[in-house]
Amino acid sequence: MRRLAARGAAGDAGEVAAPAADSTDCARGRHPSSRRLIDLCAIWDPGVFLPAVGWKRASGFARRRLNEAETLNSVREAQLELLEAARPRGPGSRERGPVLRMARQQQPPPWVHAAFLLCLLSLSGAIEIPMDLSQPPTITKQSVKDHIVDPRDNILIECEAKGNPAPSFHWTRNSRFFNIAKDPRVSMKRRSGTLVIDFRSGGRPEEYEGEYQCFARNKFGTALSNRIRLQVSKSPLWPKENLDPVVVQEGAPLTLQCNPPPGLPSPVIFWMSSSMEPITQDKRVSQGHNGDLYFSNVMLQDMQTDYSCNARFHFTHTIQQKNAFTLKVLTNNPYNDSSLRNHPDIYSARGVAERTPSFMYPQGTASSQMVLRGMDLVLECIASGVPTPDIAWYKKGGDLPSDKAKFENFNKALRITNVSEEDSGEYFCLASNKMGSIRHTISVRVKAAPYWLDEPKNLILAPGEDGRLVCRANGNPKPTVQWMVNGEPLQSAPPNPNREVAGDTIIFRDTQISSRAVYQCNTSNEHGYLLANAFVSVLDVPPRMLSPRNQLIRVILYNRTRLDCPFFGSPIPTLRWFKNGQGSNLDGGNYHVYENGSLEIKMIRKEDQGIYTCVATNILGKAENQVRLEVKDPTRIYRMPEDQVAKRGTTVQLECRVKHDPSLKLTVSWLKDDEPLYIGNRMKKEDDSLTIFGVAERDQGSYTCVASTELDQDLAKAYLTVLGRPDRPRDLELTDLAERSVRLTWIPGDDNNSPITDYVVQFEEDQFQPGVWHDHSKFPGSVNSAVLQLSPYVNYQFRVIAINEVGSSHPSLPSERYRTSGAPPESNPADVKGEGTRKNNMEITWTPMNATSAFGPNLRYIVKWRRRETRETWNNVTVWGSRYVVGQTPVYVPYEIRVQAENDFGKGPEPDTVIGYSGEDLPSAPRRFRVRQPNLETINLEWDHPEHPNGILIGYTLKYVAFNGTKLGKQIVENFSPNQTKFTMQRADPVSRYRFTLSARTQVGSGEAATEESPAPPNEAYTNNQADIATQGWFIGLMCAIALLVLILLIVCFIKRSRGGKYPVREKKDVPLGPEDPKEEDGSFDYSDEDNKPLQGSQTSLDGTIKQQESDDSLVDYGEGGEGQFNEDGSFIGQYTVKKDKEETEGNESSEATSPVNAIYSLA
Repeated sequence: MRRLAARGAAGDAGEVAAPAADSTDCARGRHPSSRRLIDLCAIWDPGVFLPAVGWKRASGFARRRLNEAETLNSVREAQLELLEAARPRGPGSRERGPVLRMARQQQPPPWVHAAFLLCLLSLSGAIEIPMDLSQPPTITKQSVKDHIVDPRDNILIECEAKGNPAPSFHWTRNSRFFNIAKDPRVSMKRRSGTLVIDFRSGGRPEEYEGEYQCFARNKFGTALSNRIRLQVSKSPLWPKENLDPVVVQEGAPLTLQCNPPPGLPSPVIFWMSSSMEPITQDKRVSQGHNGDLYFSNVMLQDMQTDYSCNARFHFTHTIQQKNAFTLKVLTNNPYNDSSLRNHPDIYSARGVAERTPSFMYPQGTASSQMVLRGMDLVLECIASGVPTPDIAWYKKGGDLPSDKAKFENFNKALRITNVSEEDSGEYFCLASNKMGSIRHTISVRVKAAPYWLDEPKNLILAPGEDGRLVCRANGNPKPTVQWMVNGEPLQSAPPNPNREVAGDTIIFRDTQISSRAVYQCNTSNEHGYLLANAFVSVLDVPPRMLSPRNQLIRVILYNRTRLDCPFFGSPIPTLRWFKNGQGSNLDGGNYHVYENGSLEIKMIRKEDQGIYTCVATNILGKAENQVRLEVKDPTRIYRMPEDQVAKRGTTVQLECRVKHDPSLKLTVSWLKDDEPLYIGNRMKKEDDSLTIFGVAERDQGSYTCVASTELDQDLAKAYLTVLGRPDRPRDLELTDLAERSVRLTWIPGDDNNSPITDYVVQFEEDQFQPGVWHDHSKFPGSVNSAVLQLSPYVNYQFRVIAINEVGSSHPSLPSERYRTSGAPPESNPADVKGEGTRKNNMEITWTPMNATSAFGPNLRYIVKWRRRETRETWNNVTVWGSRYVVGQTPVYVPYEIRVQAENDFGKGPEPDTVIGYSGEDLPSAPRRFRVRQPNLETINLEWDHPEHPNGILIGYTLKYVAFNGTKLGKQIVENFSPNQTKFTMQRADPVSRYRFTLSARTQVGSGEAATEESPAPPNEAYTNNQADIATQGWFIGLMCAIALLVLILLIVCFIKRSRGGKYPVREKKDVPLGPEDPKEEDGSFDYSDEDNKPLQGSQTSLDGTIKQQESDDSLVDYGEGGEGQFNEDGSFIGQYTVKKDKEETEGNESSEATSPVNAIYSLA
């Protein structure tokens, strides 16, 4: 994460930004690289350059440099001390992080210090005269010295000036007065000296070429412009010529000359084919700075195109094309196959003799070159040779200037920018190949057009004061200095006793009003000239303030700032500053007053807030002005965005939390790669963060958070790295071609910030599976060349896929095809099997061989089979597919099988023998199926394997069901493995029997079943079961309760009986008694029970419990029934016989046991 800082000041309506500067009190510095004028003072803030005033006017290069500029050491160290003292020290403070990072900031470049010094020097420079006072003319705008114009447009030659009174203008052309009034095409702009030459009514612009100079004059003097050389742009046509084919031997050097027509300015040269295709250039074929096309050695493929030189003219925006060159290359080895084209030593493969290098440009072993100071030096060496030579550059007695030197045109050119005197010396280029090396020495001389050491400045004097004008310049050769006054040589001017000329200095003593004039200093040598105007003004003016009164200036805490108090007076007034009406002058310590009256406060503190008064005084009076200063807290980003690495498609959030003065309006914006960021649908900007959804490769770059107020701003930068899938490899090349191998070389694509871990090489063949790509091999990501092992008789085509942690690249474009020669197969098909699909056949199958194992055309298979262990002869058949069915086979018998590959080149090796089986059938029943019952709880089953399995047994199926008489339970199915021959079953009840059905299974299905039943339970088992029940506690309790109930009934009946006689009931029956009816002699029924009679109605259930059927007789029938009653004497006269008949008619389900009541009666 990198932090940049820029503090600014800008004024609102009625306010003035601090520091405020304009052309009245701040010089303009020239950036050494951009060559553009930048108002350095207007954009200066303590240690950094401020975007408030001059930022928008600065060039892009300057803005980048200003962005990177950090605070000066001395100022920033003091600021850090104050910041540290002011920041909270509690454990929760997060303010110190940014401060500590600020202490590690990069030092500003040297030119920043130089620019600041220029600004400080300007504060002590001369004061300009207000425009309402009389003053000589001053040139404010003029055309460049070499003024080239477009012939299709009107001509403008600029010249503007200021003065009081307003100056008048006239021109000279070629040092003679140019009478504008006599030429109807020429006019002068109103209130300006700018010439306008109009060609709408005709005329030739070339007629107005020449050297022009502008004169601006009023009654106090005359100012001159530079001598402006007017030239009309020219783009002459290429002369028509017929070019014969250029015949050259392969390997020889060749130069195709361009010789463009001379244009103004010089055209831009480039080479193309006649079909407007650019000529590919490399270290073998390249264009020189003179426009010629150089071939270090000619190859046969250079005949594939023609070569045309093109010239593009700047002003006319036209391109002229020269007739094309065609090449005829003589060769010893005609261009035929790819093996030579991809050969690592193409020259020897093509029979081209190797040669030591020799220079094509410049010629010989030494040359010289002159360059002007401040220009770019371009040295060039182009050499021929076989192989193509490499070029290296050196400087004799020292190193190349690394900060200014760069290599161009495949190292054939060395460019040194912004040349200075120390760049002179001897340079040499070394051309070398494996045959040898040569060198060429270039002696460089640096000359210089005049450049200023001390440019003359305007001089404002009061009557009787002394002063001087200084004009110092340097150059190579040393320039001469010529003084003029009001455009005339000083020697021919009227004498002035108050003026003395001493070489490059004019001294004025006891000046008077008559000394007012404009002086020109012209310094020149053979490479150019400089012309400067400086006036001498003699005035007698009391002090006056030039800025608005009672300004409000808002500044940022801890910044260096400047309070301006522009004033004027003659003699030059002295200026003093006071704060809050105090009498002491502010100068020294934290304050510094410059000669132009500006008050610099080196570091603003809270106590510096207040009202400042500036007072200007000279012998003619005094003037004062007030400035109110407000101190604001700085804008600080205390949580800065951090560098992040994100995969494509993820979400990224960049934080930017800001602390600022609450009285200032805060604006947070974002830059991407130093340009304003467009917030699209995938981005969300909040007050303290920027969120990017679905990150893409285009989102990679630097993101700068800009927190700004009206007065300052803070910047914090982070870099977002997006990890993406690698770009596809390119430029696949096949070399080292052999029968069974080839070398594949490729150029890796961009890894998109995630290192390439692997390369997958794939191949495609056009015989078996055209268009289908197969993986061939895999290589580490560190290689880009590999030897691939190949199979015979395959027409290979390769492609490469790059892999990183994010994913795989798109496949590369395919390579050229390469076919290997054929051979007999070296292997046989795999996965040979013999299996029956029916009970009387066997299907032989195998995996067919692919293109890389066929080794030849017409691939086929020889299939052999015979029954195992029979020693019968082999059956064989030739098959072109991948299966063969053998019919009429016995059921499930083993066969020996062999499958051998064969192509037109021969047979493969002897195949291995594989055992297969014919088709399966249903198995026979399992043998010796046995059921044993060791106890009442379990049943054991055992069996043996079937006598005829008829295939591979896959298991057994057991089905069994419980039954009791005619009643059946639910059928249960069990499946067993083919090795299991035993099963133990837990009985559900001890009474029921079980019926078992067991069958074996093969792939065809279940075979014949064996059936058995479990044995019947023995009697003792039943007896034991009854005994077990009789001993249960619940059964004993039930019997006791029944006995007690019977006893109570007997007693009741006995009592009832004792009350009445014995009543026969036979007469109540509607039917006569049968002979078997038991009865007493008196005709009454005997209801006594027979002791030994079994319970006829009992029934055994399937679950093993004995269920006793309930008797239909009950006391309810006799005591509560509607048909039975007791007589008055208590005897029972119920309709028993009717009930008995009814029971007999309802079936035989009723119990035949005598009821307890009958038993009581019988006892009675």
